Amino acid sequence: MINISDSAFDKLKEMLNDQEIPDMFLRLGVQSGGCSGFSYAMGFDDEESEEDIFMNVKDMKVVVDKESLPLINGLEIDFEESGMSGGFTMNNPNASATCGCGSSFRTATDAGKPSAEGEC
Repeated sequence: MINISDSAFDKLKEMLNDQEIPDMFLRLGVQSGGCSGFSYAMGFDDEESEEDIFMNVKDMKVVVDKESLPLINGLEIDFEESGMSGGFTMNNPNASATCGCGSSFRTATDAGKPSAEGEC
């Protein structure tokens, strides 16, 4: 299950409405890399594959690939306005360590493994 705060939902809906391609949805996942081991992937897409899991979160279509789901199950996405900018924040209950900027994480099963080379 993925949780999206009201402020993040409002921002994502606004961004989805700006897309020129109909039937876009939110795609979430993880990629190897980042200073802590895994980096979050979040964007809009209009194509699904057999490896995807579909969720309906607050009437928003959210798709996660099967390999990423165990790493982000329970993820809470928030959006915070700060000054002239703002950004999405991820609160991942599966993360045992995160980098300083919050864009990458490591799970308990990855503890002791060397971090991937990269920057936050």
